[in-house]
Amino acid sequence: MDTIKHHIKGVSLTPLKVIPHPKGEIRHGLKSSEESFEGFGEAYFSQILTNEIKGWKKHTKMTLNLVVPVGQIRFVVFSELNNEFFETTLGKTNYQRLTIQPNLWVAFQGIGNGLNLLLNLANIEHEPKEADTRDIEEVNYQWV
Repeated sequence: MDTIKHHIKGVSLTPLKVIPHPKGEIRHGLKSSEESFEGFGEAYFSQILTNEIKGWKKHTKMTLNLVVPVGQIRFVVFSELNNEFFETTLGKTNYQRLTIQPNLWVAFQGIGNGLNLLLNLANIEHEPKEADTRDIEEVNYQWV
């Protein structure tokens, strides 16, 4: 397996605010005043079942802003330029936003029991021709 880095150019983690409330907490996602905000194209949710893996996908224009409000999801980002991986797990106990710039490969695995849900706050609308995909076996990464 290639080196797992804590930082790859074009990938950032932003801690997100959780506001306690007696009737149910409030979890922030993205504000237009934040430095990482690049505009709004669309927001969508993606569900991933426990132990299932989705990926690999590389966007050529879209910046991903991934938040996991429910469950727990392991994300792996691969930089072909440096042949390096970045890995993080997001969920209730590590509530952050993962921002991934274009031209990086990403895959993710549901690791929480039950529902694992991510929200992508993308800077552009989905365009099928602006993304490349690979089968999970085409990138040399050892999923646990």
